Amino acid sequence: MASSIETTSTTTTLKNNGNTYLSVDTNDVVALTNPLPLASGGTGATSNAGKVLQCLQSTLTTAFTTTSTTYVDLLTLAITPSASSSKVFVSFTSNAGTNGDTTHLATAIFRGATEALPATSIGSRESSMTVSNTAAQQHFSITGCVLDSPSTTSETTYAIKVNVGSAGTGYWNRSARDNNAATHDGRTVTTLTAWEIGG
Repeated sequence: MASSIETTSTTTTLKNNGNTYLSVDTNDVVALTNPLPLASGGTGATSNAGKVLQCLQSTLTTAFTTTSTTYVDLLTLAITPSASSSKVFVSFTSNAGTNGDTTHLATAIFRGATEALPATSIGSRESSMTVSNTAAQQHFSITGCVLDSPSTTSETTYAIKVNVGSAGTGYWNRSARDNNAATHDGRTVTTLTAWEIGG
């Protein structure tokens, strides 16, 4: 019997000779449902360890500005882990700029109200994943990532949070000057992506 793919309203399955080997549900959770038997050198048990179980992304395609000296949300993303042993790999890309050497912009990944990967030995400085300071016509690329262990199967919200270090304005997805001309400052996009990794 040839391999086949069968789809219902809740699940897509891959079958071979009538046996189901792989299923994907409507939450994009992947499960191995027919592991290699012991007699064939397998473990006889299904394991998702190290496998990508789901991948979600949130995007911000408009410009964002703030004068807040405490962290505020730039972009958020909610994910519901399928097992408490899972890890969640979170990454972001963005662009940020200032109006010259007037302030410094902090950007960090948070799980709920907690910074997911805080800096240590910061003294009076602020913890963040990136710090930005640019000329008025610039907005530089910034990226960050963390492999987090939320230890839950409840919905978990991750956020890119941003602030300005002192008096001034911070700009994301645009420059401070924001010259509306084809050969000048440009506009950009921010992404926040989360992968559930089987534990």
